[in-house]
Amino acid sequence: MILYDENLNEGLLEFGIEIPVLASRAVKTFEYLKSHKILGPQIDRWHISKIKEQISKEDLLRAHSQEYVEKLYSDGLEKEIIRNFELIDDQGNYYRYNPANASLPLTRLFDRTVTTVASTVQCCRVALEKNFCFALRGGMHHGHFRFGHGFCMLNDLVIAIRKLQAEGRIRTAWVIDVDAHKGDGTAALTHGDDSITTLSIHMAHGWPLDGAEFDEAGNLNPSFIASDIDIPMARKEDHLYVSRLKEGLDKLASYPRPDLGVVVCGSDPYEKDELPSAMDLKLSLEQLKERDRLIYRFLKDRRIPGAFVMAGGYGQSSWQVYTQFLEWALLDSLRLNGE
Repeated sequence: MILYDENLNEGLLEFGIEIPVLASRAVKTFEYLKSHKILGPQIDRWHISKIKEQISKEDLLRAHSQEYVEKLYSDGLEKEIIRNFELIDDQGNYYRYNPANASLPLTRLFDRTVTTVASTVQCCRVALEKNFCFALRGGMHHGHFRFGHGFCMLNDLVIAIRKLQAEGRIRTAWVIDVDAHKGDGTAALTHGDDSITTLSIHMAHGWPLDGAEFDEAGNLNPSFIASDIDIPMARKEDHLYVSRLKEGLDKLASYPRPDLGVVVCGSDPYEKDELPSAMDLKLSLEQLKERDRLIYRFLKDRRIPGAFVMAGGYGQSSWQVYTQFLEWALLDSLRLNGE
C-alpha cells in the first residue's frame, strides 16, 4: 500500500528554504506507479489518497518534552524553525534561506510537520492491517526530546510507535534506519526503552557525529547515544554496505520478534544525492535496490508488518531510489510479479 495525498506538498522551496528537499521525489514516484502498465489499472488496490489521522499535543508529548512542545505552539515557533533548519550562519546572515522567494510563511512548516507525523501513524496502522505500507513522506529521525535537529522538528517514528502502544495496538517495534545519517534522535529517545529496538546503518563520520562527543561539563552529546545496533560506514566502504547491513539484520533477528517494523528508507546514500552532508556514502541504484529488497524480505519472512517512510533524499534524482523499490514491492505485496 502507498499512502500519498496528491493535494499535500512536502518540499521546502515554497518557504524560501533552499535545502534541496523537492516535492518531485514523491510526485515522480507516484506518477510512475500510477502510469505503470500493471499497477496503474489496479491503483485502487494500493493507493491510499488521504491522510486522515489526527495528531494532538498529547501525542507529541509521548516523545518530546513539555517545554519544547509548548515552544512549537508559541510565538517562538519561527525562531525554532530557523534554528532547526540552520537558516542563519555564525555571522547572522541567512544561509540556504531567502524569505523573498517564499510563497508561504515559515511557521506553516510546523503544520506540514504535524501532517507528516499523522502520515507515519496512519502508515503504521495500514501496515498492521495489510502487512506493508510505504508513506511518501516521514522519517524525521533527528528529532530529540528537548529540541528539533537536522530538519526534523518532531520525531514521527517514536511518536507513532508510542501512540500505537498507548492504544494497545502494539507492544514492541523495531526501527530499521538506512538513511545516510545516523538516526540519532530515535536512538536517544528510545535509549533504555526495551519495547523499541533500533538499528541504524549510516556514515561513520560527518553530521550528526561531527561535533564533540562530550561538552565542557562532561555531558554526552545526545547524537552519540548508541542505537541497539549501529553499523557505521566509513568513506569508500560502499562495496561492503549490503553485506554489513545483512550482518546487522541477522543480529537484529536475535531480538524477540516485534509487532511492527518501521523502516526509515532514506535515499540519501545514493551516489547522485545532492546534500553535501551525505557525500560519504555513494551507493549505486543497484546497491540500493539490494538494500531495500533485503529489508522488505527480512520483515516479510518473519511475518513482521512493515511500515516504510521516505526519510532523507535530496535533489533531482532521489525519486529513482523509491520508484525502483516500490514498483517491485507493490507487485510482490499484491502478488502480481509471478514469483
